[in-house]
Amino acid sequence: MTGFTRRGFVAASGAASLMAAPGIRAALAATATPVRWAALQPGFTVLPVQYILANKLGQKNSLSLPDPAPYTAVSTYYNDFVAGNYDVCIGSWDTFAARHQAGVPIKYLCTITDANMIALLAPKSGVSDVAQLKGKTIAALQSTGTYRMVRALIKEANGLDIEKDATIQNVDNPAASVTLVMADRADAALSWEPNITTGLVKKPDLRVIFKAGDAYHKIGEGDLPYFGVGVRQELIEKNPGIVARISKVFEECLSGINADTAKAVDLFGEKTGVPNDILKEAMGSKRLTFRFRPMTDPAARTSVIKASEFLARNGLLTKPVDDKFFAV
Repeated sequence: MTGFTRRGFVAASGAASLMAAPGIRAALAATATPVRWAALQPGFTVLPVQYILANKLGQKNSLSLPDPAPYTAVSTYYNDFVAGNYDVCIGSWDTFAARHQAGVPIKYLCTITDANMIALLAPKSGVSDVAQLKGKTIAALQSTGTYRMVRALIKEANGLDIEKDATIQNVDNPAASVTLVMADRADAALSWEPNITTGLVKKPDLRVIFKAGDAYHKIGEGDLPYFGVGVRQELIEKNPGIVARISKVFEECLSGINADTAKAVDLFGEKTGVPNDILKEAMGSKRLTFRFRPMTDPAARTSVIKASEFLARNGLLTKPVDDKFFAV
């Protein structure tokens, strides 16, 4: 027999493991499910997207998440998701609900923010309350569900129809409405974070005169969901168990961001197109808050159903959503 010590066996085993490692890694990579997604730029959603990429949360959950397709136009971003050009979309839950009810194979996975981040800005020398907007000019992105939602909230909470009682100056993106009010070309601006904080920091004589979350509470509905994650049904049907894996990616992402928001912003905030100090201020104000609420949680589903009842009551959805809307 040749001499074969225990040390030699361990060394040989280690060498064999190293040689096999590339093959194992390749096999693991091959089992990862490819998922197409997109990013709307600039905007706060770039922060979780970049956090997911940098921390390889897709790989950790056996998903292949490449750099997302970049979009700058809100309408094109949603239209391409509706057309099936990508699989996972971060957007407003009501947009997904409306498309789902129109027959688009979309499922709602989770909520990541609430409507506290939606607000109306106005100069301190101008209107101080929503009720004073009658006859005034409001800059807003009319193509969005956000605009329609806020119109319904103001109508129910304040008895004012901004489309009939005021003049709406349509804009192409949520930052543009704030720019117009900063330039004194509108009496108020409807937008969402971090655009709200940008306006408040750059022009301190602006103030918030309306917050969607507060208005929703005023009519006794609880918390109003806002941004969440939609998933194409084809992806779900072709890949059993993928809902749980995608959900885990976003759970780990938001948990990581919330554990140290300053660090997350310092590392990835630049890619949002928003200055880091603005993003930190928006999150510090509690208007922009990340909260993971999966549709596997009955309470989270109930909040969306109640919100859909509010929208249906105001003609913004054909009917409230049911369990078929949820990815569980």
